[in-house]
Order: sequence, then structure tokens, then C-alpha cells
Amino acid sequence: MRIPVPRPRSLAGQLFAIQAVLLAVVVAGYALFTYVSDRSQAEQAAVRQATSVARTVADSPSVREAIRTSDPSARLQPYALAVVRDTDIDFVTIMDPRGIRWTHPDPEQIGLVFQGHTAPALRGGTFTETYTGTLGPSVRAVTPVRDGERIVGLVSAGIKVEEISERAQEQLTALILVAVGALGLGAIGTYVVNARLRRHTHGMNATELSHMHDYHQAALHAVREGLLMLDGQYRVALINDGGRELLGVAQEEDVVGRSVAELGLPAPLTGALLASEPRVDEVHLTADRVLVVNTSPVTGGQQRGSVVTLRDVTELQSLMGELDSERGFTQALRSQAHEAANRLHTVVSLIELGRAEEAVDFATAELELAQALTDQVVAAVSEPVLAALLLGKTAQANERGVELVVSSDSRLDDGLLPDTLPARDLVTILGNLIDNAVDAAQGGLHPRVTVTALTEDGSELVLRVSDTGPGVDPEHTEAVFRRGFTTKPSGPGGRGLGLALVRQAVARHGGALSVSSGEEGGAVFEVRLPLREAAVAQGPGGAV
Repeated sequence: MRIPVPRPRSLAGQLFAIQAVLLAVVVAGYALFTYVSDRSQAEQAAVRQATSVARTVADSPSVREAIRTSDPSARLQPYALAVVRDTDIDFVTIMDPRGIRWTHPDPEQIGLVFQGHTAPALRGGTFTETYTGTLGPSVRAVTPVRDGERIVGLVSAGIKVEEISERAQEQLTALILVAVGALGLGAIGTYVVNARLRRHTHGMNATELSHMHDYHQAALHAVREGLLMLDGQYRVALINDGGRELLGVAQEEDVVGRSVAELGLPAPLTGALLASEPRVDEVHLTADRVLVVNTSPVTGGQQRGSVVTLRDVTELQSLMGELDSERGFTQALRSQAHEAANRLHTVVSLIELGRAEEAVDFATAELELAQALTDQVVAAVSEPVLAALLLGKTAQANERGVELVVSSDSRLDDGLLPDTLPARDLVTILGNLIDNAVDAAQGGLHPRVTVTALTEDGSELVLRVSDTGPGVDPEHTEAVFRRGFTTKPSGPGGRGLGLALVRQAVARHGGALSVSSGEEGGAVFEVRLPLREAAVAQGPGGAV
């Protein structure tokens, strides 16, 4: 049988218990302090009242006159009882200097000796004391009665300690009621606050919250994708390691609390992060990455911010470019295979017709033409990756009715390119420039694309692609390199990314990219990449 283990109280419940105990202790402590303070104040008030009554009686002319008579008690006893009744004190005792009573609330005590101290009063002063007499413990004041310079009697007025306690008890009762009310209101307020806290913490206790925080931190640092959380004012509330890497934010840089606009991101990416509407799988470029951005607003009755996820598709985009090139190569090879089959049928037919010499001449001419094209490209560009790219693009262009030629001044020997300039980036740069040039030239009169690849002084690689198309409007020479800009119909995969990727790759290697008008009216795109490692190390700070 499974024994149920009690679940630890939630954080809100623990806080409620602590707050309730603290509130009860504070109220009880305040009540005790107030009671002691009120009792002390009640005793002081009793002392003042007794002193005032005693001095008033001692200064009364009728008291001095009664003392001069042969029977002072006859006149003083009624007077003392009237004073007790009118002043709300417990007793007024008038006595001779020897302490023999002339008055007392109990008539049987008249004529007996006063119980208490009288020496200070006999010396002419007024004093107070707490003393247990015939009426029990009392706070009393004793003062002399003067007839000129002579002390002819003493007056003692007092209030019983029991009466003082009763007065303090009344105040304590009122205080207890107030304290209970304060405790009740405090408990209600504490319950309301903790009920709200319970909703926000979903009833979890402190241990569960701590574990959730640990898991949260571990997940943030483990996820390779970028995660960015923005508050309602579009300030960074949280960013994980992946987000820092993808956005180019240094690990030691404190960006939490800063606005997205202060991170130095490209304007289109900043605009996407600042947008109030959600963004789904938007492609954006940074200095050296291609990012897919998704944003989702966090709402709860009001705009509370947004959650941004970032995925790095730089490698994927490069592979897609290579795949597109391979697809083009495949189509070109398929067409060439079809043409080769036609030529082979022609050769076979000539042989069947007994014209063997003509068949040999026809086949030799075709082989010489293909070999001449290969020799031309390899002679100009012996770097294997670029040579293969140019041969493939030549076949693609021919399939689309565009002549692709390598200029006579091209010269790029094998082994000149440093390891810091990877072949994949060269394929991205030259492949996209050629694709755009072929698109621009296609459909025109005598469409042609001219490619130039050479090195200058062994320190700079120059790649130049010109076409016979309509050219680039001078007003668009800068906009043409932005992601999404295009003058062509958008295909299923979208357009306007190729030149942006070229610009990104060029900037990553500290190179320069420019566009101008050609002699034949088309566009001329020129890329200059430094070959020296010191220049390459500049990174994305090069001019574009």
C-alpha cells in the first residue's frame, strides 16, 4: 500500500503563514506596549490628580478655619467627603501635624494615626507615594496646610491602585478590539496578496520554483538556436548564448535592459524585432549570417513584449545555392545528352550510308568545339573550383540561349587563393553574379555574359561580371544589394537574396563590391577581394 506523502506547501502558502505569524506578533507586541504605556500614563494621571486635589484642599481657607476650632472633624469630615465625591478620587484625609486623622472615608478611622509617610510634608514639601493603607494599595499625595509660616495640618489625597488598573483595563479592552480588527484586516489583505501570488507561481513551492529556474537556465544555454525576449518597451529582457552569437553580441556585453535599436543590428532586422505584429520565417541578413526570424507577441490583457527565435541558415542557404547550381548542371547535362544522342545518330546514319569520312569529320568537329571551350576556360582560370563553376554556368547559359564567355584578360593560376578565402564563398559570389547576369541578358538581342577573373599584384582577386541586359538604374545602385530588392517577378522561393548574399560574403572577407554601367548598356558587377591574410583578417569592415 502506497503511503501518501504530503506535498510541501506552495510558496504562496508559506508566505501567507509567515506573514500571518509576523502580523500577529506585531499586533500583540504593539498591544502589550500600548497597555504598559497606558498603565504608566494612568498612574501619572492619578498622581497629578491626587496632587492637585491635595493642594487645593490644603489651600482652602475653610480648612484653616476648621482647624482652629475645638472640633475640626465636625466641619472637615463633610467637606472631605464632598471633595471625594466631586473629584473622582478615593479618599481625602486631613490630619494634624502628628498624623492624627480628622477625616476619613471610614468614620471609624477618624482619630487614629495616618498610615503612611508624613516627614517630607512636615518639612514643607509636597510628595507622592504608593502605599498600602486602610483602603489597600493606593497612589497618594501628601501636602502641608499652612497658617502663615506655621504648619497646622496635613492633607493626603489618593486613588486606589485597583481603580487605576480598572481604568487601564478599559483602555486595554478597546485596544484588543482594535488589534483584533487590525489582525483581521491584515489577514484578509495578506490572503488577497498571496492568492494573486499563488496564481502567478501556479501553486508551486520554493523548491519547485528553484528547480524550474535551474532547468530554465540550463535550457537557455543548451539550445543552439537564438532566443530573445523583449519587454513592452522593446528592451532586451533575456538573451541566450545562441542569440548573442547569431546577433554578434559579445558574451561580456550587458545588453539586458537596452533597446533593440541600440544593438547595432541591420535596419531590416531591427524593424522586424520592433514590429508589433508577429513575423513567421522571415529571412534576414547580418554582417556574416543568414537568419530566419520568428516573433510572437506575449499578451495578457495588454502588450507585454515579444519572444523572438533566431535560426542560422547560412550553411543551408549556401547548400541551397550549390543545389541550385547542381540542378542547373543536371539540366544542362540532360540537354547535352540529348544533343549528343542526336549527333551520335547522325554519325551512325552517315556510316550506314557509306560516308565514313564525313562521319569522322563531323564527330571530330564536335569534339574539337567542346575541347576548345574547356581549354579556353582552363587556360584563363586554372583554379579548379572556379574553372568547374564557369564550365557548368557556360552550359547552363547556353541552354537558356545566353552566350557566356571568359574574357581574354582573365588569368587566375591554381594555388593563388589563400586558405582564408574558402571555395564555397567564391562559388556564392561568382555563381550569384553570373545567375543574375544571365537572367538580365536572357531575351535580349545577342545575349552575352562576360566573366573576368584575375589577380592584381598578387594581392587582390578581381571578379568582374558584365551582361548585355537593360542595366541597373543609377538610383538603385545601393538598393540592389539589399535583401528583397528585385526588378524580376518573384518565384516560389522568393527573390532578392542572391546579391545580398554576395555583399555579405564580400564584406566578410574585407572586400569591395560595386556596380556600374557597361559599354554595351548592361550592368557590370565588380568584386575585389584581398588575398593577403592581413587584409583578409579585417573581417566585415571592408567597403561595399
